[in-house]
Amino acid sequence: SSSSCCPASRACSSARASMAAAEANESVERGIELLVEGLNRLGAKDADGAKTVTFGVVFKDEILEQQLETLVGSLKAAKKRGILDFKGQMLLQGAHDSVVITLAKDKVTD
Repeated sequence: SSSSCCPASRACSSARASMAAAEANESVERGIELLVEGLNRLGAKDADGAKTVTFGVVFKDEILEQQLETLVGSLKAAKKRGILDFKGQMLLQGAHDSVVITLAKDKVTD
């Protein structure tokens, strides 16, 4: 009977979904790592020891452009985790080029 297949196929589907979610999370984590490396390279230390750089500089950086699948997604995820901060919810090229991105002091490597 075909009904005996359903639980197994649901389990397979659930396992596939959970693997896809794990891969997506790994991709987000890697994007954040690349972004932190980029901000450390591009940014300047402020008086508090954090690093700051404008979105325009980050957006135009060729290394980040080649490495990151989605800069905006990585910025939002990193902001949500408290790794960096910027004004607003999302940054768009042109409109937000002068917005300062601040990398948290504990993520500054030099």
